[in-house]
Amino acid sequence: MGVVNVTPDSFSDGGLFLDSAAAVAHGEGLVREGAGIVDVGGESTRPGAEPVPAGVELERVVPVVEGLRHHQVSIDTRKASVAEAAIQAGARIVNDVSAFRHDPEMAGLVASAGAGCCLMHMCGDDPRTMQADPVYDDVVSDVRAFLEERLEFAVSEGVAEEKVWLDPGIGFGKTVEHNLELLRRLDEIVAIGRPLVIGTSRKSFLGKLTGREAPERVAGTVATNVIALERGASIFRVHDVAANVEALTVAAATLSGQWNRTPTT
Repeated sequence: MGVVNVTPDSFSDGGLFLDSAAAVAHGEGLVREGAGIVDVGGESTRPGAEPVPAGVELERVVPVVEGLRHHQVSIDTRKASVAEAAIQAGARIVNDVSAFRHDPEMAGLVASAGAGCCLMHMCGDDPRTMQADPVYDDVVSDVRAFLEERLEFAVSEGVAEEKVWLDPGIGFGKTVEHNLELLRRLDEIVAIGRPLVIGTSRKSFLGKLTGREAPERVAGTVATNVIALERGASIFRVHDVAANVEALTVAAATLSGQWNRTPTT
């Protein structure tokens, strides 16, 4: 899942792709590098980020989704009105970091559209304050219980269970220790039985471990994704697609004992 942030304030690439033509070109480049999904977002959800009015978010994302609609596009939004417009423009997946908590109309929209969705865990319900003081009894058990409850809610609202992906929300209201514990025990969340999305790309906990700034955290991102693959994750949301595709291809071949003699490009 390649990231296309159409925002001025995302933590590692804010402002680079505000122009819709540049964003579409970037998305096309991610597909050439091996992305199977292009994730388009018009509102930053980094810690401390300010919310964006729906009208502004729509202006940012709809032209980009339309430009990439011949690929598999997900829309990264918490707003039903934005998700609806993006689906009409060609998106097939709604990636909601609030897991349908922010906008009560989101679940029904996804169900009626027959869209896929990704439900993510976040400590609290506001990106501005999620990192203030995240506390858990047991982070893995707590995140698993949350995701099970949100899956049950989505299905009760008419979303087909086979269309739901889950995301433990690495970096969304978690300390370094929480993030590492989630990765170490990821198999306990995979056991819920739905495809698991991992989003560690360039995140600050990697910088705290390595001393690297955001654009230089590719090796750390690759390491976490290989670990997550070994523990059962199957979808990887990244900025640096080529490096992660290569690493995951080698890791998958090693774990399965099988490989394709014709390299993918």
